[in-house]
Amino acid sequence: MKNYRFYCFLIGLLWAIPLAAQPGPEQLQAWKNERYNMFIHWGGIYSVLGGVWDGKPVTRGLSEQIQAHAGIYSDTYAEVARQFNPEKWDADSMALLAKQAGMKAIVFTSKHHDGFCMWDTKTTDFNVVKATPFKRDVVKELADACKRHGLKFGLYFSNIDWHFPEAAPISSHNSDSIPPLHHQYNLAQIRELLSRYGEISELWFDMGSNTLEQSKEMRDLVHKLQPNCMIGSRLGNDMGDFTVLSDNQQPDYEIGVPWQSPASFFDETWGYRSWQDRVPEEEKFKEKLTSLIKVAGRGGKYLLNIGPKGDGAVVPYERDILLKMGKWLTVNHEAIYGTAPDPFRENFPWGAVTCTTDKIYLILTAQPEGNRIELPRVQAGSVREASVLGAPATHVDVKKGKGKLMVQLPDGFDVADGFKVIALSFTDGYRIGPAATVSIGNETVVLNHHNSFKYFSNSGIDYNSRFVSTVKESWNLLSTKSKAVQVVLSYTDQERDRQLVLNSNGEAQTVLLEGGEEVPLTREAAQVRWEDAYIAGPVGAGIDELPRADAVVDYTGDGGGLHWRKLTDARPTRDLYLSAERRQAVYYAQRIVSDRNTQVLVKVTSGDGITLALNGENILMHNNPERGGSQSDIVLLSLKKGVNQLVARSNNMFQTKAVFSLETAIPQRIYRKKLPTIALRKNEPYTMSWSLFHPMSMHETINMPNIAIQLE
Repeated sequence: MKNYRFYCFLIGLLWAIPLAAQPGPEQLQAWKNERYNMFIHWGGIYSVLGGVWDGKPVTRGLSEQIQAHAGIYSDTYAEVARQFNPEKWDADSMALLAKQAGMKAIVFTSKHHDGFCMWDTKTTDFNVVKATPFKRDVVKELADACKRHGLKFGLYFSNIDWHFPEAAPISSHNSDSIPPLHHQYNLAQIRELLSRYGEISELWFDMGSNTLEQSKEMRDLVHKLQPNCMIGSRLGNDMGDFTVLSDNQQPDYEIGVPWQSPASFFDETWGYRSWQDRVPEEEKFKEKLTSLIKVAGRGGKYLLNIGPKGDGAVVPYERDILLKMGKWLTVNHEAIYGTAPDPFRENFPWGAVTCTTDKIYLILTAQPEGNRIELPRVQAGSVREASVLGAPATHVDVKKGKGKLMVQLPDGFDVADGFKVIALSFTDGYRIGPAATVSIGNETVVLNHHNSFKYFSNSGIDYNSRFVSTVKESWNLLSTKSKAVQVVLSYTDQERDRQLVLNSNGEAQTVLLEGGEEVPLTREAAQVRWEDAYIAGPVGAGIDELPRADAVVDYTGDGGGLHWRKLTDARPTRDLYLSAERRQAVYYAQRIVSDRNTQVLVKVTSGDGITLALNGENILMHNNPERGGSQSDIVLLSLKKGVNQLVARSNNMFQTKAVFSLETAIPQRIYRKKLPTIALRKNEPYTMSWSLFHPMSMHETINMPNIAIQLE
């Protein structure tokens, strides 16, 4: 806890230093409105090899990383550049293909992990102009072509570099550290890319494990040279302007920051693979279009990759699918571009929803049961017109029920012959009621993490240490009568002296967690028995994964797929240093028996990341932003009568041992702080939310596990 507060203080000082200008609201909204862009993985060596080495397919790993997976010596690999003379490369044709596909920008691999530069750089001769017979600056050609054809242009840039002598060596995980000389080399290359090729819409960093100072220096350089250039989160240390999801991920949850989903045609590779197995084009077309629709329905951007051949030609299979997607978008473009995400915040089995201020678009990817769609919680709005985009003669019947709209599609309406979009146009807009409400009656109501609606991002030092972070939580209150309600905020020593922003029906106030009434946690002590404790692991790294287990697990053998070992102590009251390599984790599990429902505060010490679950419900999850050492959290355990199970996963990313301890000999107290009363009106929704005040970045998780609001 002490280390965490010091880190917050340090970051506060760093953020107090004036930063270079960065994208404003207008640029941010324009970036989000693009919705669908082209990713190109094309390199002067790996694209020539096409996933083959010594005449044999390299089946291990991604083909753009063939140097690592085939174990090719650096000098031998570099000689392949002499074969790069792509007679079929044409930047204008590539830009026109992106436009025909309905894409609004191109993001191109300026340099992948192999370090081969696709521009005329002065930093190394290992580039497309000096090391190949092609001798043309590909980045310049593509940047100019995008400008000619009205597309935005972004660049992928690998933080790691397997060719630079002072860089970290090739690893299996790609989260290599960036030595000082390598960092300066990267900075010099970024200066070139942002100074020579006109406006760059985004820099898509990838892999590596920058220090906080390195990520911040890179971020400031980018925004100094091009203030409107958006930075991807894989720069590390939460320094991105938008978060990049895992490859080919379409989330089913709300993301509270700008985000992007990178997608490949094939899970096995991003660069060209000559021997790639391919499903029928129609199947792949529906797969990728479904992904685009899901991402649009959640408010994200879809970045779909192609891997041109070594001769510069686009694989016909990929080209034809892109053109087919473009034809669909020509008809249905208004349902994708410039739209807001699903206002219902639901996962519908028949497809996805997007909207504008006066329209709701129902994008059908599956046949609705009975050709009938029910839209819940429509509290206001009159449908002026219901139409099928591209088929204006098709009649769609809409009826208004109590708090819902019923959309009836005509007989014979078939989604299988092409995804259809139903556009509902409203007179004077519409209003959708909240997805979940908290009923307010005469009893005290508690708002906490367990009953909140969550907004997520991704947080982490590097790709392998990241996790799904919670950046905001909200509640929709619905009172049975009009009344004034006293708001009382409770917290513990974990949260003391920190600040949050509490928003009450659109009015925000900053709350400092201090000065509350100190209250003993329990007035009547429960009998709590700490039974046997067990450890398991080490296993692969990751803090957002816990073993599936019931409330009681038999630890005598392999439980939850793990081999558990009994500890001598009932619980470790001092730090346990457990054997674990870097990028590994260890588990701790304990049975706790209580004679009644009660609450107990414990102090948990962990290493590079911690996940804690009580009776199968996650109650704590965050990384250690200090990149090593230990961290401590005070956590409130709400024990039920009988047997309880506590499971922890201590992550180890940067050290040679994992650390864990659990202490109960700490002050058992909470604090209650009265806030201004709020006025609730009968049957009128009232929204409350909290988020961090001045977070280290938009991606930082709240990490206040014990805060709650009592409405009295």
